[in-house]
Amino acid sequence: MTDDLNVKVTIIFSDPDLNDDELEEQAQNLLTQLKDFDDVEDVERVLDPHPPKGNKSAGSFLVGLVKATANLENAKKLLGFLGDRLGNKVIEMAVEHNGKKLSVKAHSREELEVAVKAAKDFISL
Repeated sequence: MTDDLNVKVTIIFSDPDLNDDELEEQAQNLLTQLKDFDDVEDVERVLDPHPPKGNKSAGSFLVGLVKATANLENAKKLLGFLGDRLGNKVIEMAVEHNGKKLSVKAHSREELEVAVKAAKDFISL
């Protein structure tokens, strides 16, 4: 399947009231849920391209980030799934499709509903 037919969705948990551990917990919870969601082609954490000096692990992840990929047919299901799961979380979402990118932010359930609708409209173009 070519990249042109896939939709990539990156979720960034960005609540300023949460510390890195709490943001990580949200990201891990979403990662687990997405791995069980059949309509996702791939789900992963995002490696930090500039890990802290002295980091002994093979690689560290960017705090609070999860990236999921779905084919075009399932992308709207993925966005609906995210809308159901992330209702009251402060997030940023980037949607990439066909060489174009849409970035949206949501601080409430209402804003997330608008963001998910905008993302669905974006991939329908």
